[in-house]
Amino acid sequence: MSKNDHVGYEFDSHHPPALTAAERAEIEALAALPDDDIDRSDIPPLTETFFAGAVRNPFYRPIKMQLTTRVDADVLAWLKAGGRGYQTKLNAILRQAMLREAAKD
Repeated sequence: MSKNDHVGYEFDSHHPPALTAAERAEIEALAALPDDDIDRSDIPPLTETFFAGAVRNPFYRPIKMQLTTRVDADVLAWLKAGGRGYQTKLNAILRQAMLREAAKD
């Protein structure tokens, strides 16, 4: 094989290959294990230090949905006063409110 030759495989998550009988048996055996019998000794504990350095997935991009809504004229004027990006600003305000609400639960 030369350095320009490569082997590729494309996985179709909507049509995965069928499991073999051995693979199916292994999955069933693992699923039947009680949680206490699962060896987690190779997983480091998740400490406060770990979470202090955690960041949101940089590749995450929420799906945007188009909608029509009514807002008070003065609210819209305030949003637009900052120039371009008033919809992004509105989305950020709503996201902050959503996260505050979720943190209460």
